[in-house]
Amino acid sequence: MPFRLPGRCPPITLYGNPVLRTRAQPVTTFDRGLASLVDDLFDTMYAIETGVGLAANQIGRLERVFVFDCGDDETGYVVNPVVEVIGDAAQDGSEGCLSVPGISVPTVRAARARVQGHDVHGDAVAYEGEGLVARCFQHEVDHLDGMLYVDRHPKLLPAIDRHLQEREWYGTASLDPRGPKYRQAQATDTPFDPAV
Repeated sequence: MPFRLPGRCPPITLYGNPVLRTRAQPVTTFDRGLASLVDDLFDTMYAIETGVGLAANQIGRLERVFVFDCGDDETGYVVNPVVEVIGDAAQDGSEGCLSVPGISVPTVRAARARVQGHDVHGDAVAYEGEGLVARCFQHEVDHLDGMLYVDRHPKLLPAIDRHLQEREWYGTASLDPRGPKYRQAQATDTPFDPAV
């Protein structure tokens, strides 16, 4: 793990902020600044009880980096990640996003995936998983490509957008994940029903 800088917790970038639709750039400098970014990502992810992964653009940064902790004793981070689907099996389950608080949508993903990249020193790393871990890898790399999981539902996206516009946080670029406004938004997480 990189250096731990306790107490830092950058705000979480929210749906509607253009940085979430911007493709992150490859990291070319492996230094303490990169290690600090990884620490910031972990601090923000751990500030949110439901967090299992977080990409750099979710805290307003455009480096290709994400962190994960899916509660399976496999915790890590990947710099310049490349995700690879393993096999043909798919999983269809509820998916949410820390940058889109308050809703979840059933989303089809590959059941098994591998992610490869580097650590903060530039050394090669690789992780492989299935179920939630595979979903996390795919979700976070989508983020770094400027794609949100709700974009995987083009027919539902207008209804999702209308639903989100009714949320108290909508139009806010980012929120402190430790603050009451964000915690309230996360607490109201419900499966999205386009009929409502």
